[in-house]
Amino acid sequence: MAQMRAVLIKGGKGPVENLFIGNAPKPSPSAQQVLVKIKAFGLNRMDLSQREGHYPPPPGSSDILGVEFSGTVDELGSSVTEWKTGDEVLGLAGGGAYAEYIAVAKTHIWRKPTNLSWVEAASIPENWLTAFQAVSYEGGIQKGEVALVHAGASGVGVAANQLARFFGASRVFTTASSKEKLDWLLKIPEGPTDAINYKTENFAEIIKKETGGKGVNLIVDFVGKDHWEKNIDALSIDGRMILLAFLSGNDPKVNLGPLLYKRLRIQGSTLRSRSVDYQTGLIAAFRDKAFGSITGEDGNGLLKSYIHAVYPWTKVQEAHKEMAANANSGKIILEVV
Repeated sequence: MAQMRAVLIKGGKGPVENLFIGNAPKPSPSAQQVLVKIKAFGLNRMDLSQREGHYPPPPGSSDILGVEFSGTVDELGSSVTEWKTGDEVLGLAGGGAYAEYIAVAKTHIWRKPTNLSWVEAASIPENWLTAFQAVSYEGGIQKGEVALVHAGASGVGVAANQLARFFGASRVFTTASSKEKLDWLLKIPEGPTDAINYKTENFAEIIKKETGGKGVNLIVDFVGKDHWEKNIDALSIDGRMILLAFLSGNDPKVNLGPLLYKRLRIQGSTLRSRSVDYQTGLIAAFRDKAFGSITGEDGNGLLKSYIHAVYPWTKVQEAHKEMAANANSGKIILEVV
């Protein structure tokens, strides 16, 4: 069987020191798949969870880490006519992107614009699709509404802040853990209008004061338990909250009263575990409504993808440590070298 290089985990799971580059079977595309030779791939918090044994990939997906990538089409499945070898693409997968090659559904790649570098292209699929899903596809932000985005300096947070403005929010509040991150967020063109340090300030009180007691129409949250009561307090009548993760825990003390009398909608949302059909529809909607407006940081697009750091994949341990320390403002990318 043909081999390729990939980032592997000694023992299948464990600490960051267990990551190493070794040999793995090179995948072959099925009839409806393409094989992509990877140039760069994005680092996501789920990769850390999977490495530690807490987030297994969906059934049928590769055990190799990584869900987003950029690269060139290297081989076509027998039923694929939409692509040709050499096409430059970016894409989404259930796993397998920490490698030289990945076999992926033909519906889950799209063309890389010439104005995006390989690194910039690899920064888009998981973060921007998750943010688009939360803000628009599921969250239904409307023109003139007010939004709150937690973890504002994370890859998804940076995208969600911009997308809320892009789809017409009149005001976007965001939270982060340091003055440096807050100052950086406020410098993003068409980014958040207001930034709050959740460690030193009560974001619910600030939001209610700033909105004349009305609160926000939409919250995008990753934190869970520690933010729960303040999130409920900050939501407006008929407000919605899209819960993407629960980094602080999943067992908050719940007062059901506000959910009833404020008519709140609380919705959990995932991307990796969704059906192929759902992901295909989401990708198509994202391409139609937002993707064409994204450029790199130095581009002139209405939406910008911000890169915090770029590592060669030989330094994958250092990249994981950087994310684990919550040191990033923007996306961490690794290049296959």
